[in-house]
Amino acid sequence: MSDKKKLVIGVIGADVHAVGIQILYHAFEDAGFEVTNLGVMVSQEEYIAAAVETAADAIIVSSLYGHGELDCRGLREKCDEAGLSEILLYVGGNIVVGKQPFDEVEGRFKKMGFDRVFGPGTPPEETIKALKEDLHVE
Repeated sequence: MSDKKKLVIGVIGADVHAVGIQILYHAFEDAGFEVTNLGVMVSQEEYIAAAVETAADAIIVSSLYGHGELDCRGLREKCDEAGLSEILLYVGGNIVVGKQPFDEVEGRFKKMGFDRVFGPGTPPEETIKALKEDLHVE
């Protein structure tokens, strides 16, 4: 039995940008995490089902097509209803339409219950550092 921290990752909604999620998958695996990659066009329910099935420690939502704000609404509440109130929720990428001040975007996602919010072009190493900090991994 593995003592690795478990992550569920994927690209939410109607987004089909597959390259970035593959890069994240390999970066997280190389950093020592056990990763379930749901791929592209993932619904909130699919993230939650995978997190329950794998006893995940975090859900990492990626979006590149700009509609992440719409696609992510209600995810924290659905996690809570599924018994995942303690799961970490991360979101990153091009998660809103147009150029908006990142601090405002981050604030909106945090109000939606996300623990960490990463803007476009965030290197995987930054997310890995945050995961290790939040999950108390050395």
